Amino acid sequence: MTKARAIMIAGTASHVGKSVLCTALCRIFRQDGFRVAPFKAQNMALNSYPTMDGGEIGRAQATQAMAAGIEPTVHMNPILLKPKRDTEAQVVVLGKPLGDMSAMSYRRDYLPVALGVVKDSLGRLRSEYDLVVMEGAGSIAEVNLKDRDIVNLTAAALADAPVVVAADIDRGGVFASIIGTMELLDEAERRQIAGWVINKFRGDLSLFDSGVRFIEERTGRPVFGVMPFLTGLDIEEEDSVSLDQTPGAGRHGPEKWPWLDIAVLKFPRISNFTDFDALIQEPDVRLRYVERAEELGNPDAVILPGTKNTVDGLRWLQETGLATAVIRLSQRGCGVVGICGGYQMLGMDLLDPGGHEDGLPQLPGLGLLPIVTTFTAEKVTVRARGEIIANQGFLGLLRGTALEGYEIHMGRTVLSDGAVPLLRPEKGGTDGAVADGGRVFGTYLHGLFDNDLFRRTWLNHLRQLKGAPPLPTAGESRLAREAAFDRLADAVREHLRVDEFYRLLGLPVPIGGRRP
Repeated sequence: MTKARAIMIAGTASHVGKSVLCTALCRIFRQDGFRVAPFKAQNMALNSYPTMDGGEIGRAQATQAMAAGIEPTVHMNPILLKPKRDTEAQVVVLGKPLGDMSAMSYRRDYLPVALGVVKDSLGRLRSEYDLVVMEGAGSIAEVNLKDRDIVNLTAAALADAPVVVAADIDRGGVFASIIGTMELLDEAERRQIAGWVINKFRGDLSLFDSGVRFIEERTGRPVFGVMPFLTGLDIEEEDSVSLDQTPGAGRHGPEKWPWLDIAVLKFPRISNFTDFDALIQEPDVRLRYVERAEELGNPDAVILPGTKNTVDGLRWLQETGLATAVIRLSQRGCGVVGICGGYQMLGMDLLDPGGHEDGLPQLPGLGLLPIVTTFTAEKVTVRARGEIIANQGFLGLLRGTALEGYEIHMGRTVLSDGAVPLLRPEKGGTDGAVADGGRVFGTYLHGLFDNDLFRRTWLNHLRQLKGAPPLPTAGESRLAREAAFDRLADAVREHLRVDEFYRLLGLPVPIGGRRP
């Protein structure tokens, strides 16, 4: 059987734009009539996504699959590392947790067999699709890690994939990063490098023409294009590095629209922060990520997001003074929302009799919701759909409304007698809890704010509380996402030599550059 051809986008460093470029290529190849799949051998990220069969993969590969018009599978990201502490991570293999490992034990006990898992998953994708777009991780020239590489050049070699290396010029030092990368590779590794992409250039692109010539002459490899610094892409970022570079506001609307100030608590191990991308796009929202109590101010709403370590996150809230600040804000009428781990923290108690979180048998929560969470070894990873059954406050306008999202969590939450659940999931039972007339609520449902009617109704409720008129419901999220993929693809076609990527793959360039 003929195996699919593959191309890899690697990088000179982390956060140079590899994920977004891979997303663009998945879209472009799909537009040009190919069946294409994304692949990243090993991903270290707290942004994850459930596959249809209940597996867990990196959110970036799920986004790339969406751009390719296919359903995400565990083989697109066979190994996912979810950091719990600086030297420990949960190891997820083919969508299922293998266990918590230190960096040393992972290298010693699991890495020797990991390459076989990677090879099998890559082989499966290459047998099912026409093309595979592979994503590297970090820098391809980490000399202390190259002997343990299963995601960069080693993975590319498994598919005989040409490697295009992206470099971020916005950070500065792009010449040193490119030349230095080439110098640190051995001769066999250099032969894998097909060329370069300069990413995130601000200003007149023609000013870098001499820079392109220098790089090509010095490395002997072509520069396939210079991407401008793109804004308003509405494409999800892979990890929380992007939060440090994201303005704390949504799109600018007319000045007559009062801003809604929404503060998201930035836990040290914040996960699935893409839950709030839809809020950032709203014209009347200023969304801020807050790490200190003195930064909190007097927002219209506070959101406690997901986190890999609920107990550690709650301790962090207490140590920073944010726990006390959130409680005081709630008492003054501020909206408070908890998602996943944040939902658990809003409860009365966190119980861990089996030591699954941190060995502490009991820890008091913030006491804003009448719930108790008990941590267990079982991990829930599932797509979810349910309907709103709460009737308090603004939720009364939404009673019976269907919501879609996904759950990724450990722990079982029980509502106290008389507590009000938020949702009735299709799978049965209830999910979430509501207090104070709908002003405080929490749920395990990631993607809650991707539901347009729910998001806009909640925001209009906040607007009403400050005496502002409502705004109309935004357009449907899936259509907006599809349009965002097309805008990204158009930008990459404009600035990169996509025809050269086809030649690297040994394929003819599609006539017209884009087929429906």
